[in-house]
Amino acid sequence: MHIEGILVPIVTPFSDDGSVNADALRQLVGHFIQAGVAGIVACGTTGEYYALDEAERELVLRTVADAAQGRVKIIAGINALSTPQSIQYARQAQDLGYDGLMLATPPYSLPEQAGILRHFRTVAAATPLPIILYDFPQRVGVQIAVETVIELAQIPNIVGIKESSGNFNRALHLIQARIPDFQIISGSDDMAADFLFWGVRCWISGGANVFPAEQVQMVRAAIEGRWDDVRRLMAGMYPVILAMESGDYNQKAKLGCRRHGVEAGTVRLPLAPLSDADAQGFLAALDAYQA
Repeated sequence: MHIEGILVPIVTPFSDDGSVNADALRQLVGHFIQAGVAGIVACGTTGEYYALDEAERELVLRTVADAAQGRVKIIAGINALSTPQSIQYARQAQDLGYDGLMLATPPYSLPEQAGILRHFRTVAAATPLPIILYDFPQRVGVQIAVETVIELAQIPNIVGIKESSGNFNRALHLIQARIPDFQIISGSDDMAADFLFWGVRCWISGGANVFPAEQVQMVRAAIEGRWDDVRRLMAGMYPVILAMESGDYNQKAKLGCRRHGVEAGTVRLPLAPLSDADAQGFLAALDAYQA
């Protein structure tokens, strides 16, 4: 599996009563596909996977798969506290027709690199689906070392890494390693132009919940060597992306879905809703972008 373009780690909309709003989720999938994205990631961090029960998780995965109807790649996030649970989620995704998986190191347990290697090897051996590694040390507490990434890339169905460390020196190290048959994928919205400049052509962007068409245009401009357009598009989005990266990311991603005429609702505990002042400030940034 090799993907160029934007993958949206889609938010999970909630209704006023707190239940999963499958209709709103279906609308968002349709809108993102119409905007030209290459794929949808369901049950990722931006989708609040950790706050879903098992029935809700299946509802989200089924809704995304049904709405996509084979028009774009669909990737299932299979993060869990344990390796066996991630394997269960991988099998669920395969049964539901998903094209690939995205998997991080389990949070909280803080494994050493030997444990990280065994975690990914064990999951990869249990599924035929392609796996994108997800490196986000701020979330899970440990980093997948570059040497570990290179070793894991030798496994045929480990096909890439979403690099979300926020350290572009590390990202450049991975890019320059030129690992055969292995994709480096931008996972840092505020550094996406840097990734594109260095030849990366896939971006898993929580910000694409807000800016799907613009980010599709940005990747296309990079492919065509139109770097002035890359800078212009990034400069326009940057104040909103910076506001998201500065805190309350999921809340703002959901609020930004109003651009598409979809109310994605609030977030679930342990996340707290935005204050009225913060919500108005974020919407003002969006209004300024629109203007």
